[in-house]
Amino acid sequence: MKVNWLEQILGEEWIITPAGGSTGEAYYAQLDSKRLFLKRNSSPFLAVLSAEGIVPKLIWTKRMENGDVITAQQWLEGRELSPEEMKHTRVAQLLSKIHHSSELLDLLMRLGKRPLNPENIVQDLKNQEQHASFINTQIEIHQALRYLEEQLPFVQNQQKVVCHCDMNHNNWLLTRSDQLYLIDWDNAMVADPAMDLGMILHWYIPKGEWNDWLDTYGIELNDDLLARMYWYIIAQTIAFIQWHKHRKEESQAARWLNDLKRLMIDLGIINI
Repeated sequence: MKVNWLEQILGEEWIITPAGGSTGEAYYAQLDSKRLFLKRNSSPFLAVLSAEGIVPKLIWTKRMENGDVITAQQWLEGRELSPEEMKHTRVAQLLSKIHHSSELLDLLMRLGKRPLNPENIVQDLKNQEQHASFINTQIEIHQALRYLEEQLPFVQNQQKVVCHCDMNHNNWLLTRSDQLYLIDWDNAMVADPAMDLGMILHWYIPKGEWNDWLDTYGIELNDDLLARMYWYIIAQTIAFIQWHKHRKEESQAARWLNDLKRLMIDLGIINI
């Protein structure tokens, strides 16, 4: 299937190389000095992301007869950020630009993305546990789900922005020309910015540097923001445990469970 749709678009003379990724739908293409990054059914608001300089330049978009949409972006030499580099002010500045973009928010809402509500997150997590059988659920996940329910009033009715929802350092591309991009927007949502902020701070930024990092982002760290970030960190950690369990990746699930335990001890949710 891959050869068919690529040849329909480019022709047989192009050299095609898989670009990796979980979907297997992304490819590099090269013909002499021409180089493209191709993807099938990528995020429909890629054009706005490109126009705002958040992702590499969109060259063209083509719709196939079967309804699939193929996008071609500028293929840039670069590398992902290291975990240490996530502390850089440019990361905070680019994320702030994304969260404060009315163009991105307007388009995502027009595309039918409903704001992500905390109560729906909790219900989805509980449904996933029930589907996987509560009998095998660790006590820490029970306690974490109860905590999320109890804290719902503090995270509801918050201003929503466009959230990338996957702050992993390998989604940040630094090109050889020193341009920083945030790529892979397939999971983007309209949600509380505390979702992205909590993930990036918890994973990459020493707690003593949170104030300075958020100051660069353009917001003050207060008790309200802290509570919301921790709420989303816990919810996302449970989701990661469930995802790895579903894929029978027990060692990865155990690592995230240990992270959840440490977090809940630090927050005083459970005792040692």
